Amino acid sequence: MRAVQITTLDGPSAVEVTELPDPTAGEGQVLVRVRAAGVSFPEVLQTRGLYQLKPELPFVPGSEVAGEVVTAPEGSGFSPGDRVAGFCMLGGFAEYAVTQPDMTFHLPDAVSFEQGASVPLNYLTAYFALVERGRIAPGERVLVHGAAGGVGTASIQVAKAFGAGHVIAVTSTAEKGAVAIDAGADEFVLADGFLDAVKASGKVDLVVDPVGGDRFTDSLRSLREDGRLLVIGFTAGDIPEVKVNRLLLNNLSVVGVGWGAYALARPGHVAQEWAAIAPHLESGALTPPIGATFGLDEATQALATIDERRATGKVLLTP
Repeated sequence: MRAVQITTLDGPSAVEVTELPDPTAGEGQVLVRVRAAGVSFPEVLQTRGLYQLKPELPFVPGSEVAGEVVTAPEGSGFSPGDRVAGFCMLGGFAEYAVTQPDMTFHLPDAVSFEQGASVPLNYLTAYFALVERGRIAPGERVLVHGAAGGVGTASIQVAKAFGAGHVIAVTSTAEKGAVAIDAGADEFVLADGFLDAVKASGKVDLVVDPVGGDRFTDSLRSLREDGRLLVIGFTAGDIPEVKVNRLLLNNLSVVGVGWGAYALARPGHVAQEWAAIAPHLESGALTPPIGATFGLDEATQALATIDERRATGKVLLTP
């Protein structure tokens, strides 16, 4: 099979496309013919050896896929030909990938393979952030940073599906703001000076922050009393620090959102999360916006799109 490999830790430009033996599903595993694979910020970090998961070189990156079942263990609930999405952790940037049954999920007929590959990482992270960690309540106001990207658009839709009364998107440009509105945000504000714009329309109960950097303090200032700031990542590169007196004075919470380590340490937890979002996938309330789509030979361009913060919606590889 053709696959993308990370052979050195020299960044996105150094990934290689090569021929590898087709993977063999081990006992109790599902073999999937990959039709689409999600590309995310962790893969960019892996090309530089900066992600917490550090496999030995060379390896095939790619944590989320969608496609058709080739083989599946008896009693798994899957049969050859089933349309599925799966969280494979590694190996997704290839024509075939192996998943565990409890990390593999039936795709509704109305959900395309491209949309299916957009769900596992971003939408389950958004669900974990907003529902499990953020305890979103009906009618609450939510502010989403990086709102035109994969995690951002997922957070907009998950917030609305699970009861948010108003979602404000923060984007770097008006063009990206339009993407966030299309994803379901009620309004967008530009990142430059977002605090003043938020104060003008009303402070928020929850901030979703996959960006970090120098906007962190203004995010705290945008919260109402009892507000929660959800720390998901640091795509801006800088890890911010918080002066805890700000938390004390307004009874604010800064909440860590480490979905992967938490969910993978609890067998069956990812399946429970999928079951919670599945009705919203079927209804169309969760409809992943597809951004740029690349072939395997264009993996460098796909990774660079994210690395250079040009991505809107989900970036995909289609083997």
